[in-house]
Amino acid sequence: MSVSKLQQRTLELDSELKDISKDFHGYRNFVYLGRGINYPVALEGALKLKEVSYIHAEGYAAGEIKHGPIALIDKNMPVVFIAPEEDVYYRKLLGNFEEVKARGGRIIFITSDENLRLPDGRDRKIVIPKSSYLVSPMVSVIPAQFLAYHVANILGTDVDQPRNLAKVVTVE
Repeated sequence: MSVSKLQQRTLELDSELKDISKDFHGYRNFVYLGRGINYPVALEGALKLKEVSYIHAEGYAAGEIKHGPIALIDKNMPVVFIAPEEDVYYRKLLGNFEEVKARGGRIIFITSDENLRLPDGRDRKIVIPKSSYLVSPMVSVIPAQFLAYHVANILGTDVDQPRNLAKVVTVE
């Protein structure tokens, strides 16, 4: 399947992401986790949430969770996993998932694993189309950005003109 078709199928998740945003818009902090080439997607998701909704969010390499972020995880800290099944680190991400669940964290799991079962009904899974490992960031970034967009809309912020952000960078 071509990248554009993968992205188009991912865009069809918009209404599901809007619904998920209704469940999560009330939190004031988020952690985004990714590994390997999907780590930058975690950074991008956190950045977008900060930029347009003014909610504190941090992106981390999931392998570094025990070096600080794990101390913040509780029932008031949603964790967004960028975890396509084709990710070479997918099994390790499932281990990180277990660590977060053991601490009561709420989870949004962005994955291509249709068979993944989340044990807690409060957690949410967003199933993206399967792709190759190298293409997976281009697919998984779409729901991360939609999540930020919908949370911002629910909160009533102007996503087209975020406060304190310049659309153009000039050097003097």
